[in-house]
Amino acid sequence: MFSHRPHSLRKLLLVHEIAFVFLVAVTGLMGGMSAYFWKHYSNESERINQLALGAEQIRSEIFRQIQEVIRGRLQEDPRALELYREYSKSISRLFNSMRRNSASHDEDEAVNGMQISYRELQQDMNKIFTNPYLVSRQVRMNLLDPAFAQAMVGKFEAQYQSLKELLVTEHETLDQLLKRWTNYSPVIITITMLLALILVLYARNILNREFILPMSAVTEGAKIISHGELDHKITAAGVEEVNALARTINRMAQDLEESRAALVETEKQAALGALIPVVAHNIRNPLASIRATAQVLDDIDNVRELQESRQAILDTIDRLGRWVNALVSYLHPLKPNYRLVHAGMMVDAALSLLKTRTGEKKLQITRTGWEHDVRLNADPDLMEQALYALLANAMDASPDNGEITVGLRRKDGQLEISITDQGPGLPFDPKPNNLSPGPSSKRFGTGLGIPIAYKICQQHGWKLTFAAAGGKGTTATISAPIRVIEENDA
Repeated sequence: MFSHRPHSLRKLLLVHEIAFVFLVAVTGLMGGMSAYFWKHYSNESERINQLALGAEQIRSEIFRQIQEVIRGRLQEDPRALELYREYSKSISRLFNSMRRNSASHDEDEAVNGMQISYRELQQDMNKIFTNPYLVSRQVRMNLLDPAFAQAMVGKFEAQYQSLKELLVTEHETLDQLLKRWTNYSPVIITITMLLALILVLYARNILNREFILPMSAVTEGAKIISHGELDHKITAAGVEEVNALARTINRMAQDLEESRAALVETEKQAALGALIPVVAHNIRNPLASIRATAQVLDDIDNVRELQESRQAILDTIDRLGRWVNALVSYLHPLKPNYRLVHAGMMVDAALSLLKTRTGEKKLQITRTGWEHDVRLNADPDLMEQALYALLANAMDASPDNGEITVGLRRKDGQLEISITDQGPGLPFDPKPNNLSPGPSSKRFGTGLGIPIAYKICQQHGWKLTFAAAGGKGTTATISAPIRVIEENDA
């Protein structure tokens, strides 16, 4: 079956960058097109106006030239010919300027027609200057008639009107183009922006689907694995880099699980080797006591002594049974069921189980630092068992009418749960992972309370320490990390 191979993060970012560049390009293109159109319209409108203005100036100059020719001829002014030539040069320059401004064949033809008609007009004006017979009264009257000048420029006027109509048509066409652009530009801009928005959303969706969501899944999976659930598998998805990261974390968790299993097996073997002499010692001594008591039963005549010996045997057997049960509980693997629970609630739950013992010895329980109480990520049942063992030890060690102080304190991102008694102090130095039970003077004790508390704390990743109190007695302290993230989520 064909399997989809995820793209790399580099390609994904390239797609995102291309989308961004395309968006910028489209926006720039729209702006550029608008600027180009308005510039083209402005330049073209100015060019057409310049042609119209040039034609108007030529027409005006021609009328002035004709009037000057007639005036000079009637007055026989010797400077008229020079002035006539100046007009001709000026009109020629205007025609050259119009040719430079023309941008189409029709415009060139219209300008050329005006110039040809002007040349023909020049021939008529030259005749006025050179014909010696134009001196009679009747001829002079004709020269003074405005209709004569109008007749001279009749052909030029027709060419002028033709050019003017052409320019008006071109300007109207330009105005229609402007009107169409003005009408269509909002639609074009809207469509362009809609396409750009679709492109941005598409790129964002790809980035979210191929990188952000898979990366969040990897982060959440790594968090679960860090809590000790090494059998959890992170779904490999998304881009190649995230996919490879998920597979690497899964493989690392698998390797850790295998290493942990091998370590547990090694520890079991070591624990078994250390446990054998402990078990032999703690079974041999009660059995020896039972044997010694049983041997003297035949020599006891007093019923009271017989009952005491019988009770001693039963107590020894019961103690041996409790020690075996505690040992089995200690060696049993723990699977904490973590949840957020207040430290003070766990302490109160353990104290409630010891209420009878507290009353028997008339002990005072003092709570300090309860304002620092926070929620911890723990298995409350197991932790209550550990606190029960530590509190029971403190109560047994404390004298009647004594005081046990239970304190809560925040320190360096951790919550410290301390239990301080007024007893003579521990008769031994507790060590983590020490399977040898401590000595117990309690009738119903097993000596495994502290090892069990150590084991529960270690399973939680917490720290249990013992220290001498300021005056006399012992302080047991549990240091637990405060899970700020879970606390804020609550």
